[in-house]
Amino acid sequence: VQLQASGGGLVQAGESLRLSCVASGFSLEHYSIGWFRQAPGNEREWVSCIRSGGDEPYYIDSVKGRFAISKDTATNSMYLQMNSLKVDDTAVYYCAAAPHSWWCHPLIATRIATTDYGTDYWGKGTLVTVSS
Repeated sequence: VQLQASGGGLVQAGESLRLSCVASGFSLEHYSIGWFRQAPGNEREWVSCIRSGGDEPYYIDSVKGRFAISKDTATNSMYLQMNSLKVDDTAVYYCAAAPHSWWCHPLIATRIATTDYGTDYWGKGTLVTVSS
C-alpha cells in the first residue's frame, strides 16, 4: 500500500510541470487527496486538496490561478498541474490521502502538514526546482 509521486524536475521560472501520484494497494475513489510541499529550511506546507466527494478544490493563496489538482479514478492517480512556476515554488512535493472529507480544508491544513493529522498515506516526495 503506497503512494508514488513523480514528475518533479528542474525548470525555469514561468514554465510548467505536472506532478503525478499513483496509488497502489488501495483505491483513491473514496479518499480525499492533497499535495504538500517543503522548501529547504521550512516546515512542510499544504498546497491543495480535493475532498473525497469531489467538491471544489482548495488552494493555498500563493498558487491560486497557477496550480490545478485533479484525481483520476480510472488510473488510481492524482495530479498537480503547475503553471507559471516561480522560484518560490521550489520544494519537495508530497502527495497524501485520507479517508475523511473533513481532512481537506484550509483551516486544518497546517495541522495536517506538520503532524500528519488524519492522514492515512503519504507519498515519497518529488523535487521541483525552479530557476530564475
